[in-house]
Amino acid sequence: MALLPMIFVLVQSLIQYPQPAGDGLDEATHRRMEERQELLVHEMARLLQELEEQDKGGGAVLSGALQQWPFWVLAGVLLLVALWFTCRRRSGEASNNDVHEGEDSVDGREECMEVKVQESSDASEQRSREKEDHEGGKGESGSDGMEDREKTGYAGNEQGILLVDRIEWPVEDLERGCSVIAELMESLTRVFVDSVSNSFYPVPQEAIGVGSAFEGWSPRDWDGVYRVLVPLNPPPGHAFHLEPNSAGQVADRTFNVRVELVCTCEKEQVEEKPLCFLHHSREELRQKQKRSLLETLCTSSYLDVEKTSRWFCHLVRSSWLQVPQWHSWYVVFQPCSRSCRLELSKGRESLAVEMLFGVRRGDSDIFVVSQPTKAAITASTAWAETYAVAEAKFFRHIARQLPCESLHLKCLQLFTCILRGTGFSSSTWKTVVMHVLTTVPLSRWHRRAFARRLWDIMAYLDRCLQLTHLRHFVLGNERLPAEISLPPAMRGVVPPNLFEHLARDPAAHREARQAYGRLRFRLGVLLSSH
Repeated sequence: MALLPMIFVLVQSLIQYPQPAGDGLDEATHRRMEERQELLVHEMARLLQELEEQDKGGGAVLSGALQQWPFWVLAGVLLLVALWFTCRRRSGEASNNDVHEGEDSVDGREECMEVKVQESSDASEQRSREKEDHEGGKGESGSDGMEDREKTGYAGNEQGILLVDRIEWPVEDLERGCSVIAELMESLTRVFVDSVSNSFYPVPQEAIGVGSAFEGWSPRDWDGVYRVLVPLNPPPGHAFHLEPNSAGQVADRTFNVRVELVCTCEKEQVEEKPLCFLHHSREELRQKQKRSLLETLCTSSYLDVEKTSRWFCHLVRSSWLQVPQWHSWYVVFQPCSRSCRLELSKGRESLAVEMLFGVRRGDSDIFVVSQPTKAAITASTAWAETYAVAEAKFFRHIARQLPCESLHLKCLQLFTCILRGTGFSSSTWKTVVMHVLTTVPLSRWHRRAFARRLWDIMAYLDRCLQLTHLRHFVLGNERLPAEISLPPAMRGVVPPNLFEHLARDPAAHREARQAYGRLRFRLGVLLSSH
């Protein structure tokens, strides 16, 4: 009689045992099969215990066992079924592990290699993929196979889409602030031109928005100040000549702006122009004409930053009541020796503005500006070289080319939010992202590939840390868009190494590698949680 429950349980298990449909079983089916197996094992153990209690003595046990031959047949079938199930499950897990290990090894290779240089964004996506397959360079296969995973449901796609949709920053506030500042500077520039037309002070030109706010993103350490650069042209009868200082690295150079008087005799005869400073006596000039720039804002024939700053701030103060914005905005001027800072407020809205002024290098997008350098002491005649205008033009160019115009900005925004405690600055990440934008085809910067692009940026940084070499983005970069104008000598220079300090200091390099590991872990956790 004890055999009847066992037969019932076994028949029930065979009837309810799921037949394979496809390549594997789902999780719920696996769970039911495991529960059924445990139930059968316990039931068999209970029946064996009953048999041992009923049969006394060795012969009785043997006779009882022989009489129960159907039980042993069924028990054997049960064990075979359990063994088949266990082997099938283990083989399925091994197959899945092989797949995951293969993907991890591919990703590991990709993230440790430099992103491969591609053709221009105008080429089709298919053509770019074919070039990747045939032009695998030396250790530069970071983007090989990337497009295939993006088009075949790569696991990071959905994570990237969810994450890119959740990245928020005050983009509307930035656009609003930039719009207000741009309108204000346009109004002020018109007043400036009229104010200096009858003098020999520098002539302010149309202001250029620079910095992250005008590029469209907001780093975590942003001080909330909107910065604009006001180019200064020499007044009539004067010329500016830039003379580099011997001190300083190539990427952190300063210049002196030498002011030279030029002859205006020919123009003086044709039109009613100011008297020529070179060919008229000082007495005549003093009686009939205002002082030259050399006598007002210069120190030893060089344009003085601090004197120019005081003059410019006075010019803004005197021009404020002549612009339409003065009716709706309240202005407070902040003291500064090398720029003009002011605070605008209207109700609960407030904007901080810093007006830098500078001199353009020829007809290029490179300027020397009044902004202080990293040096502890900066001479009043030293003007720092800046590439902010060229970088701002690059970001505008990229925004026009990308399928998702803000994806690169969201990459920047995300990384700057998880940089805390890593030692990497926002400017470093900006340089890395700009380099990746010139190596990965622009057609691939879309929402579906957001996670992939994040790992491309990490791979590029990893490669730079391995080599302790991060190239300056503007200096010596032959892949800059044609619309960005550089001085001829600047295109041929060797790009400075922004990681030179890591190459000199092994301890700093080791710390940077550890920081990269922490950042990689943070990014992995962030992607896996979305």
